[in-house]
Amino acid sequence: MWFLLIIPLVLVLFLAVIICRAVAFKPKAQPVVEKSEISFDRDKAADCLSHLIKCKTVSSRDPQLEDNTEFEKLISILPDLYPNVMQVCELTVMPDRGLLFRWRGRTDGAPAVMMAHYDVVPANEDAWSFPAFEGIIKDGYVHGRGALDTKVTFNGIMFSADRLIKEGFVPECDVYFAFSGGEEVNGQGAVHIVDHFEKNGIEPAFILDEGGAVVENVFPGVKKPCGLIGIAEKGMMDVRYRVISEGGHASAPKPGAPIDRLSRASVKLLSKPFKAQLTEPVKEMFDTLGRHSSFLYRVIFSNINIFLPILDMICKKSGGELNALMRTTVAFTQMQGSSASNVIPPEAFMVSNIRLNPKDTTDSALKYIKDTVDDEKVEVTMLHGMNPSRISTTNCDGWNKVASAVASTWDGCIVSPYLMVQCSDSRHYGRISDRVYRFSAMDLTSEERAAIHGNNERIRIDALERTVEFYLRLMKEC
Repeated sequence: MWFLLIIPLVLVLFLAVIICRAVAFKPKAQPVVEKSEISFDRDKAADCLSHLIKCKTVSSRDPQLEDNTEFEKLISILPDLYPNVMQVCELTVMPDRGLLFRWRGRTDGAPAVMMAHYDVVPANEDAWSFPAFEGIIKDGYVHGRGALDTKVTFNGIMFSADRLIKEGFVPECDVYFAFSGGEEVNGQGAVHIVDHFEKNGIEPAFILDEGGAVVENVFPGVKKPCGLIGIAEKGMMDVRYRVISEGGHASAPKPGAPIDRLSRASVKLLSKPFKAQLTEPVKEMFDTLGRHSSFLYRVIFSNINIFLPILDMICKKSGGELNALMRTTVAFTQMQGSSASNVIPPEAFMVSNIRLNPKDTTDSALKYIKDTVDDEKVEVTMLHGMNPSRISTTNCDGWNKVASAVASTWDGCIVSPYLMVQCSDSRHYGRISDRVYRFSAMDLTSEERAAIHGNNERIRIDALERTVEFYLRLMKEC
């Protein structure tokens, strides 16, 4: 009978341990906040962004669909928009529309690199409330393609440097501004810039590119705004599933037609998702934001190894961003079959876009997909892909400077590392540094985030002003 008493005792002790952990799971010290006032010509900052948007720098995988004169136009207006930068900083034009500015510092210490891209995706202008490429300033917004992605940060970097140079400021170490004109189509401009750094033995103190932002209501139980700085990004691959048959008339269908097999394959993959894997960026995010969460969630995040199966179940059911942080995801995006409704296609295919968890690779993911589909009639092929990026450290001076600039600009936000689920040019820098950070210096609502690559892209003028404030603070620490 004694063992019957042990079971409830063990249960009580277990509950006591997890509750004590939750009680002790208190917020960590946040970055140093600099309270100094930042002043600049705010109307001019908005006007400069408007002029950048007026350059229709739409990139395409097909060069015939690009208008090179628009890219040249953007470069040609830089001396008017940012005259001090163009006079003081050395500009090197790289192949594939790479632009590299060097702002010389007082010493030869490790430089900072601040990135953006000035190409944009196309816009279906018929669906826009304002013209997509006129940079209209109205109702407290700057409207147009690129207002968020990422001409706002291009402008924030250049405008901030221009003002500091005018005031006579010289950074302690060199500062590089690295811009790409082909990021949206996986262009090689950023690669050439990294080649330049590697060839010349330049090891940056830190690199900052687009990525996270200051957002609200993105983490369970956390009410405060969160300043999310990406310390890694997921990999990406496109996979094609192809089935060939003899075709035939739809009035007498045989079993195992191409679309039937493809449908079964997609159902298998969606019903058996990749397993959840806690990576270092996600662990650090949970350990930072979880401490600011409600008590119930603190119980979960302070005992994450115990409650991981429950969290995994929640993620699989809800999908979305939290689920994407936990696992490699599969999204079916294309399918093609017969050209006629009454013909069994002799060939059909579909394509899925895979975003790779940092613990997966293109090879391991392709093997899992083939094993899960388990149909020799379905030909599974990787069209192209890239492995996850190198994971950056948060234990260095570069991280501290970026985090402090975030906390100082958006006073009261919780600064946290996170895993970026999209891809950016910054992944190329992993071969020369483990101090690559991804933060789009804006505070964005969920509606505004949805406008990135969508219709009616625009940015609040007060948000773009904080973009400038952020870079002014960051540059003063370089």
